[in-house]
Amino acid sequence: MAKVIITFKIMPDDVGVNLDDLKNQIIKKITNFGGIITEEKKEPIAFGLIALNMTFNLDEGKGDTEKLEEEICKIDGIQSCSVISVSRAMG
Repeated sequence: MAKVIITFKIMPDDVGVNLDDLKNQIIKKITNFGGIITEEKKEPIAFGLIALNMTFNLDEGKGDTEKLEEEICKIDGIQSCSVISVSRAMG
């Protein structure tokens, strides 16, 4: 089975949200789903709001990530989670 590389953009619901706590909770959700985190970036949006971009590898046999996105959105302090990139790993 091939691997896919997926990037989520996770928006906190407030500028005062602790991004490190959110990141740790998100990493748990992704790893429990079978993903392996490969990159984490903070992206300034506006007026002090910072999004988290989380990139991870996942076995393509897992299917779509809709359930994972829903689980991440249930975390207190998260406004939204959306897929911004999907590609197939080569090699």
